[in-house]
Amino acid sequence: MKRPLVWIALVYIGGLLLAELYQPPLVPLFAISLGLGVGALALPAARPWLIWALVLFTGWTNLTFRTALLSPHDLRLIVGSEPILATIRGTLTETPGHRTYVRNEKETTRTIAQVRVSHLQCGNDAWQPAFGDVLVTTPTRLPDEIYARHVVQITGVLAPPPRPVAEGLFDYRTYLRRHGIHYLLTASTTNDWQVLDGRHPRPLGDRFRAWARASLARGLPVEDEPLRLIWAMSLGWKPALTHETYEPFMRSGTMHIFAISGLHVALIAGILTRLLRLLQVPRVGCGWVVIPLIWFYTAATGWQASAIRATVMMSIIIGGWALKRPSDLLNSLAAAALLILLWDPRQIFTASFQLSFLVVLSIALLAPPLEAMRNRLLQSDPLVPADLLPRWRRGLEFLLRGGTAAAVVSLAAWMGSLPLTAYYFHLFSPVTVLANLVIVPLSSLTLAAIVGSLICGSWLPWIGECFNHSAWLWMSCMVKLSEWATQLPGAYYYVRGPAGWGVIAGYLILIGGMAGLFLPAKPRRWTLMGVAVLAGFYAWQWLAMRPPASLTVIPVNGGMALYYHASNQSDRWLMDCGSTNSVEFVTKPFLRAQGINSLPALILTHGDLRHIGGADLIADLFHARQILVSPVRFRSPKYRLLLQEFERRPQWLRRISSGDRFGPWKVLHPEADDRFGQADDNAMVLLGNFHGTRVLLLSDLGRTGQNALLERTPDLRADIVVTGLPSQHEALSDALLEAIQPRLIIVADSEFPAAERATAKLTERLACWKVPVIYTRNTGAATLELRPFGWKVRTMNGDRFTSKSPKLKSNTAGQ
Repeated sequence: MKRPLVWIALVYIGGLLLAELYQPPLVPLFAISLGLGVGALALPAARPWLIWALVLFTGWTNLTFRTALLSPHDLRLIVGSEPILATIRGTLTETPGHRTYVRNEKETTRTIAQVRVSHLQCGNDAWQPAFGDVLVTTPTRLPDEIYARHVVQITGVLAPPPRPVAEGLFDYRTYLRRHGIHYLLTASTTNDWQVLDGRHPRPLGDRFRAWARASLARGLPVEDEPLRLIWAMSLGWKPALTHETYEPFMRSGTMHIFAISGLHVALIAGILTRLLRLLQVPRVGCGWVVIPLIWFYTAATGWQASAIRATVMMSIIIGGWALKRPSDLLNSLAAAALLILLWDPRQIFTASFQLSFLVVLSIALLAPPLEAMRNRLLQSDPLVPADLLPRWRRGLEFLLRGGTAAAVVSLAAWMGSLPLTAYYFHLFSPVTVLANLVIVPLSSLTLAAIVGSLICGSWLPWIGECFNHSAWLWMSCMVKLSEWATQLPGAYYYVRGPAGWGVIAGYLILIGGMAGLFLPAKPRRWTLMGVAVLAGFYAWQWLAMRPPASLTVIPVNGGMALYYHASNQSDRWLMDCGSTNSVEFVTKPFLRAQGINSLPALILTHGDLRHIGGADLIADLFHARQILVSPVRFRSPKYRLLLQEFERRPQWLRRISSGDRFGPWKVLHPEADDRFGQADDNAMVLLGNFHGTRVLLLSDLGRTGQNALLERTPDLRADIVVTGLPSQHEALSDALLEAIQPRLIIVADSEFPAAERATAKLTERLACWKVPVIYTRNTGAATLELRPFGWKVRTMNGDRFTSKSPKLKSNTAGQ
């Protein structure tokens, strides 16, 4: 069989996918696997079939075993799903790292540590044995004396990681679950930490990284951004990668240079191999030296997953080369994937694993046909000997072939990353092909200078300083070029990510389409026909699943943002956006996940900072074409400054009041001459009508404003009503509910601050109406789909409602 490991890896991955879909009890799985193994040994005739079944069940059993509840002291059995005050005792699995964030123009540091728990104390209860890993966060930097292998005791709030607030936001809970972590402990200060054991030697990796940082900084005047990025590239030093730093690299598709990956390991292995070959070391000797050295580098940089994947793959390639075995990239890739997934099957579901292997797979499959196309385009007259060509033409052909060879690899890698980049990062970056043609060679020069600096170390410091200045120069060039690349017209776009099956369809279309072009006539016809059918089916499904209109209600730390999406681009808008912090961490990533690059309209309902504090940021980031506000004057200084800023641009600011319309929406409140004393009473109210489904948006309308709305509007009936929480009175008076007669109520409240939670009194009063009520502090964002035949509502915690049967599918929404 040609490339046997490819088929073994595919069948094994099939077993992992089965385990993700369904996990039966472990005992039957082990019994079946054991039976298949014995049968394969005892029955030679059935062995070819039993072996494949054994590989499938090996994957199924392995992942089920890694995720099953095996210990009676498992944290998932003890803690449950509600937050508790607890003290944990355990061992630090790695040295705590710190992250730097900028909030309200202030730089804050947060420490993150992973603890393997051995004992747990819930509140004032007795200590009990416990098993599991916990991620600990502390809003300050820990002392340097706390590092890996220390036994520590930490007090804080222990809870499952938070769900994403809205669709498209980073799912931290799932991310940690894929790494075997199910709980997050939040400690208030460093005083909540205690080290229980004595001092012991600092881990070798910590000492190497400290020495390497000092060596790479030698001779440089200050610790600036390029130096910190050099540390990030060579050592995986994550504090350097702040949001402002990595965003240009992310948009230009060059962020991969900061992951210790195949590029780093291959370059280091290549440098070491060339040095050894210059010293006349035979291949076998090179393998015995280079493979341990690259594994030392992986250990010294903290056993990062990307580094382990690259080192496994490079070890296989170097081992085959040392033994003079014929190389096959696909077989080596499958062997590396199989080894990694046998060790940790959960890796298959991580973005980094998928990108690493699918990009290399795409290069292996797509580069040859692209290379053949390039050769046909650059082919010169075969009847003219090369020696008869002018020297300038031979030089030009050499440059063209070298440049286009790099472009072919860059294009194949970009095509291979397209579906996953759209799925995980909501980005489509055409500039990636161009940017990588320049930045990847510069990163190779930077890495070469880094290796030179580390080799020189302390025994040739003046040469090391020259290497450091060289690395600093190349890194500075990369920073400037990545920023320049993102400013080119059409450099990148934010897109709505495909569904999981859409990613698979995308790869089948890409690989099948490219391979089909170079097959013989008959297979090519059938392959391209199958690709066309698959592409047509995907396009039909994508169009059929998109509702004509949708409305998403997003809780934002005491405020509310509503995003209305219609098939008509000009009818889309955002109502309120939250404070500056809410915009940075919720509203902005949500809009980008929806594929919003330009916002047709931003509506500001009233002057509450929790609703509109980040409006200027939204207007700037998403190039809002129009700002809609009410004619009422609010006392908020921030609101007045916003209006002054918006009025500087002609025809940008538009004032709307009762009776005005835009698209399917009508303004009901306030009127142009209203001047209520409370800002909430002046909040803008909208009513939308979608094929007979009426949606009423009340914002934070207070009691006086509710009474005015009742007096002025004879028909307030609505199927769905969305309300915030007014600061002085309760939302949704009984008289207003009587006039609306809703079938579903959405209350946009938040867990923090506490004043923005729906009170027990409001909850009890709304429960008396026998209408389903969604409280967004419990459910997360709620998305309303408006179709010609009715409406559907889904929430982030899994609740579902429909116009035919608006009933709760779980008990969380009404709590």
